Amino acid sequence: MHNNHVTILEIDANALAFNLQFFKSKLKSKTKVLVVVKAFGYGSDAVKIASFLSDKVDYFAVAYTDEGISLRAAGIKTPILVLHPQIQNFELLIQYNLEPNLYSFNTLVAFNSLLEKLDIQHYLIHLKINSGLNRLGFKEARIPILITELKKYKRLTIKSIFSHIAASEDLEERAFTLKQISVFNNIAAQISEGLNINPDKHMLNTSGIINYSKEAQFDMVRFGIGLFGFGNDKNVTAQLQNALTLKSVISQIQVIEKGESIGYNRGLIADKTMRTATIPIGHADGIGRTLGNGGTFVTINSQKASIVGNVCMDMIMVDVTDIDCKEGGAVIIFDSQEKVEQMAKTSHTIAYEMLTAISQRIKRVLTF
Repeated sequence: MHNNHVTILEIDANALAFNLQFFKSKLKSKTKVLVVVKAFGYGSDAVKIASFLSDKVDYFAVAYTDEGISLRAAGIKTPILVLHPQIQNFELLIQYNLEPNLYSFNTLVAFNSLLEKLDIQHYLIHLKINSGLNRLGFKEARIPILITELKKYKRLTIKSIFSHIAASEDLEERAFTLKQISVFNNIAAQISEGLNINPDKHMLNTSGIINYSKEAQFDMVRFGIGLFGFGNDKNVTAQLQNALTLKSVISQIQVIEKGESIGYNRGLIADKTMRTATIPIGHADGIGRTLGNGGTFVTINSQKASIVGNVCMDMIMVDVTDIDCKEGGAVIIFDSQEKVEQMAKTSHTIAYEMLTAISQRIKRVLTF
């Protein structure tokens, strides 16, 4: 097999398709689907994911212009929303037919000026509303001014108005979320009436689809992490399929005598004779140092092998004293959502960070 001797991240295309269908089953048939493939497709591979899904979804979204350019360069023709475009990249954005989220008066003015300069009559844009996340977007108090400004900008065609729920997975914040939805509804109505337009509206993310599809489904929904099998809720995650498997091989097996130490800073002193396996993955690949010294385990021949000593930049050592294995043998770093969640918890972080931290030097393979 071509990938026997490297650390690889396998992306299960069938699981992606299953998870996409799971979320679609929660929606009305006419609701559009936008898949977020920012941050290298949540650490998987944005190009591979988008190529596989391009005929199955209505939109892709990326965070930055260069991420959108990568998709266009790979031949992706699906509309692409750039969530956080920078003014200095607007020209490139137009060149690659990407659609900007205009979230401030600065971005509006700059983009419109560029369209005038390039003599472009119409260009699709998206408007970001700040309904309570307080990150990007126009706040309610500024909407009358926004409408007045937009009336001057005939070249801007508003494709969608959208916002972002701050705590869609946390049902204790339901009152806050319903307030956000109400604020967004009100603002979207003001803009639509003020400009006599009927743009798409979208607000729901992965956990929003699960918890608020009745209240805020609108015309389109957005999801990213859900595609890979993470529902931000144990019950939902249990119904999704794991799409990512990180695997490697054993480079070398060492016999460590009692009193010898393992790894940098002598992270472990052996209290008996033991065997360790060295695996070619380390903190430069996303296996943080908090996972060393028993913080997590890998699976070898269906048995758990704890990481011993400190995680190195390019390698980890694991305890295989009681495991039948040999050099070149297969190693699973993770192959389930539960394992990623365990690693995230140990690292005092969330699954998103564990996945997006996987180094791009690790080879990605789409499997069917």
